[in-house]
Amino acid sequence: MIKDKRINKIEEYIIEHKSVSLDELMTVFNVSKNTIRRDVQELVEKGDFKKVYGGVAVIDDKRAKLESFHDRQVRNQTEKEMIGKAAANHVNDGDIIFIDSGTTTIEMIEYIKQKEVTIITNSLDFIVRALPYENLNVITAGGILERKTNSFGSLKYMDILNAYNINKAFMASTGISLSNGVTNASPLESELKTSIIDRSSEVFLLVDHDKFDKYGLMTYCRLDKIDYLVTDITPSEVYQNYAEKNDIQLVIAE
Repeated sequence: MIKDKRINKIEEYIIEHKSVSLDELMTVFNVSKNTIRRDVQELVEKGDFKKVYGGVAVIDDKRAKLESFHDRQVRNQTEKEMIGKAAANHVNDGDIIFIDSGTTTIEMIEYIKQKEVTIITNSLDFIVRALPYENLNVITAGGILERKTNSFGSLKYMDILNAYNINKAFMASTGISLSNGVTNASPLESELKTSIIDRSSEVFLLVDHDKFDKYGLMTYCRLDKIDYLVTDITPSEVYQNYAEKNDIQLVIAE
C-alpha cells in the first residue's frame, strides 16, 4: 500500500474508533512500529489528532458553539453565495422543497426567486426575503422562535410535516465529521431537521470548507443519509472516499 493511501486509511480508522494504540495500527495495516510512528506524527501535525499514551486519538475540542445569525453571516460570505447558487441549480419549477435556516441556505433565494416552487422553511429571514415574490409559495414550519438563529424549531405537532411530500431538502449544519455525522448547535432545531431528512426524497447539505471536521451539540442525521454535499472546496480524500462509498454526490461550487 502506497504511503498516501495508507495514511488516509489510518486516518479513517482512527476517526471511526476515536482512540487506537500503535500496536493495533501495526497489526491492522501490517507495517512496522517505526512506519506507524511516522504516519501518526504526520497526522498529528495536521491538527486533527493528538498523541496519547501508547497510541493516538481524535482531538475532541472542535465542537462549534451556537452563534448569532449575524456573526455567522459575515463569515465566508463569498463562499456561501457560491454554494447557494450551486444548490439552487438543482431546484426546478414545480418542486416542493425545504430550505433550512442558515447563513448558507439563505443565499439560495437570489437564484430561485423567479421559479415556481413551494418552499417549506423554518427560516425567519427566508420568509421575510421571499415576501416580494408571489411565485414562491412559502409555508412556515412554525414552532418556537430561536432568536439567536432567526429560526423556528421544536414543533408541538411534528406530525404536521408528514402531510408534505418534500422532494428536495436543502439543509444547513454547524459542522460535519465522519465520526459525529451532520450536527447542529441548537437543540430547538434538531428534531425538526431529523424529521425533514426522513420525509425528503433527496437531501442536499450546504456547508463551506470551515464546517468539515467540526461538530455541534447534537447530531441530527448520519452523513450517509445525505445525497448531495454542496461545498466550495473539494474536501480531503477521506471525505471523497466516504462519499464514493455511500453514493453521495459532491457538488463543488465555482
